Amino acid sequence: MTSFGRVISVRGSLARVGLLATGQMPVSEVRATVGRFISIRCAGSTIIAMITEVSCEDTPTSDNYIASASVDLLGEISGGERPKFQRGVTNYPTIGDAVELVTAQDLRTVYAPSGSDQINVGTLQQDRSVIAYVDVEEMLSKHFAVLGSTGVGKSTSVSLLLNEILKARPNLRIFLLDVHNEYGRCFGDRALVMNPRNLKLPFWLFNFEEIVDVLFGGRPGVPEELDVLAEVIPMAKGIYTQYQNSDRLGLKRIDPKSVGYTVDTPVPYRLVDLISLIDERMGKLENRSSRIIYHKLISRVETVRNDPRYAFMFDNANVGGDTMAEVISHLFRLPANGRPMTIMQLAGFPAEVVDSVVSVLCRMAFDFGLWSDGVSPLLFVCEEAHRYASADRNIGFGPTRKAVSRIAKEGRKYGVYLGLVTQRPAELDATIISQCNTLFAMRLANDRDQALLRSAVSDAAANLLSFVPSLGTREVLAFGEGVALPTRLRFKEVPVHQLPRSEATIATVPSVSAGHDMHFVSAVLDRWRGATSHRDVPNDPSISDRPAVRIMTPVEAPMLQPSMGLDPDRFSLLKKPLR
Repeated sequence: MTSFGRVISVRGSLARVGLLATGQMPVSEVRATVGRFISIRCAGSTIIAMITEVSCEDTPTSDNYIASASVDLLGEISGGERPKFQRGVTNYPTIGDAVELVTAQDLRTVYAPSGSDQINVGTLQQDRSVIAYVDVEEMLSKHFAVLGSTGVGKSTSVSLLLNEILKARPNLRIFLLDVHNEYGRCFGDRALVMNPRNLKLPFWLFNFEEIVDVLFGGRPGVPEELDVLAEVIPMAKGIYTQYQNSDRLGLKRIDPKSVGYTVDTPVPYRLVDLISLIDERMGKLENRSSRIIYHKLISRVETVRNDPRYAFMFDNANVGGDTMAEVISHLFRLPANGRPMTIMQLAGFPAEVVDSVVSVLCRMAFDFGLWSDGVSPLLFVCEEAHRYASADRNIGFGPTRKAVSRIAKEGRKYGVYLGLVTQRPAELDATIISQCNTLFAMRLANDRDQALLRSAVSDAAANLLSFVPSLGTREVLAFGEGVALPTRLRFKEVPVHQLPRSEATIATVPSVSAGHDMHFVSAVLDRWRGATSHRDVPNDPSISDRPAVRIMTPVEAPMLQPSMGLDPDRFSLLKKPLR
């Protein structure tokens, strides 16, 4: 191909190119504009560069230059018969080296899949014949993030990426926090959909900070009440263990304090023991004002215990039973039974406990990876991540941020990988996003978000970020370890059955056939009230899309039962009045 320019200056990873007014190639045909790849032929290799700025100001007068362009040097193709692309530049261009437009063959060499661990996510924006591949191993093991404003196709992109990952890694377990209940139908039979109606997450799996957050409805705890709780919870655990182990009558009772449990040890205890311990302490007090603290604490526990919305936590609260193995097996798909993915629909949970529930799930995912030495890898995908790991320390729930941050910093060592999805990266904790080494940036209009993205991208092509505000729908800039080069690509079309619910069904124009009469309003109110009264009425607005989830068979989602060895009436004698 005839060169259309020459190198006129080189500085580090940047070069300046003079564009020639040659008769052989009209300027309109060259289309040397921002975002185009060019190649610079050097002695032993071909350097691949990207145009980041074009100007006809301050153009050298000699050699008929009509304009000059700034280019970022990205990498080089070397090797004669079997050319291979590598990032970085070893042979720098010199003044006068010829500059050409990249050929389709060069682009294929750059984006050629380097191994079997590649997924096809779309095509290059500037050459639709070249497929854009992402390296699954690099993307997962070093975490990834999908960023973009509302309405740019973020959810659809997440559905595409996760479906492709499931194809490439059928045995990888995936846990998706679905904040708006929109992914229920995207993964077909490969995903188990969970919501408050079929989740069993016993209250004793919550650590101290999390259970306090539940009891106090997301508000700061009263210090005096917290002191009492911190004292009695380990004792309640000791009492439960003591009774569970005392199969023989007349066994000497152990002091619950000597069992050695902390307030955070994930072992069962019963609410009836907890309340009786608080009651016992209250009975020893003579000062009425001190007794009020204990009384408030008991009523707080009872209120939450009796609230139907919290049934997923407090079912069998007074029966006990160590169901931790069943809970973890069910939540994190061990064994997967053909469903390696869990979709946790959070929209049906009481708003006050969502943060605590997410905290428990993140913490358990990390701890299981830690104590199993990462034998069974898990990808933890966090939708609306800025809600749980806010940059502002005064917003959100501290333990949730800590749990997500722990996965981001240490998770890869224990086979727990993180995928973040957010529309406000500037509000996300900078430490967490800096751990994501593959970024898929879609259209972002906010200046703060763009600034944060610039600080997170260390590649030579940081100038690419100037395209972020003008990206089209489904267009994305991919940076980092998972892609061969910082790339502007277009995600491929997602099949209709894999479209998230928000993209597929909800329209602003109401359906004429919906029949919005009083019966419709009454039906909605029944569902609304049902969410806070009893569990038979669905409180998941999208449940009608998935009849298969509503009718649960024991094989699909076993309702977790307490162990049968414990007699629920064992303590009933203590409650009977003395005659």
